[in-house]
Amino acid sequence: MGGVAQILFLDYLNPFWWLAVAILGYKLFALIDAATRPEDAYRAADKKTKGFWLAVLGIAFGLDLLFGANFMTSFLTLGGLVAAIVYVVDVRPAIRALTNRGGGRGDRRNMGPYGPW
Repeated sequence: MGGVAQILFLDYLNPFWWLAVAILGYKLFALIDAATRPEDAYRAADKKTKGFWLAVLGIAFGLDLLFGANFMTSFLTLGGLVAAIVYVVDVRPAIRALTNRGGGRGDRRNMGPYGPW
């Protein structure tokens, strides 16, 4: 069983079902986050373009919906997961630092190089 039927079949006792749902959720989070960031921030952070990341993450999420998130045998699932991890760990923090849209701790307008002033 693969694709959307894999997710709709609620097999709560199967740990592989939970991992498949977690992988899809992580990829969906990365895709939505990439879609909500401004295009200029990608260029300012010296990262690949917004279109590139939307294409890579969208294809990764779409293939998992189509064929199922079977991480044990599918290199497509693992490749898409690596792309989502690279986006969340490398690209997202660089863009958040530039746009100050992170919901960080407190007000960051009065931050100096060594802390608040």
